[in-house]
Amino acid sequence: MSRTTLAILGFFGAALVLYWQVQVKRSQMEANKLPDPARPEFIANDLRSTEFNEQGLVQSRVSAKHMEHFQQTNETLFTEPVYLIYPENGEAEWQLTAELGKLNKETGKVVLEKNVIIDAININEPVQSLTTSMLALDLNTMIMTSDRQINVSGQDFKIQGLGLYADLNAEELELLSQVEGTYEAK
Repeated sequence: MSRTTLAILGFFGAALVLYWQVQVKRSQMEANKLPDPARPEFIANDLRSTEFNEQGLVQSRVSAKHMEHFQQTNETLFTEPVYLIYPENGEAEWQLTAELGKLNKETGKVVLEKNVIIDAININEPVQSLTTSMLALDLNTMIMTSDRQINVSGQDFKIQGLGLYADLNAEELELLSQVEGTYEAK
């Protein structure tokens, strides 16, 4: 073999190696363009949002210190969410706060966790406050449920129990089991 043949073979070998490296990098870049289900689609800090029902009335308002939305699962995660709930009549009646929250937009279900507090907006409501460690709220039906310990306080009474079913539209609240309470007459 002559030097010319070796040079031509070296040149083609180098070109083949460079072409291969370009193709590998191109495929890696295309793979990076695909959405990562573990990465949020968008992030917001100090979020404030209002949701309306079909009649144009406010259904809920939410504010949060931090929010991350995941498009593939259609879930939104909140840090320190504050929900104002507006049942059928269109007036804010309850404020829900927690350390963590998760909203599934498809189902309309909100799950609040860690130091969940539900406060009545109206000071004349018989039930003024509920506390628990986890609560689920269906924004479509305005039904709250929990299978955890619930503490209820109101005007002149305190009740605790295990599990909760509450229909905010019908203004009904039920503790499901192990209910104990105290009443203080004035």
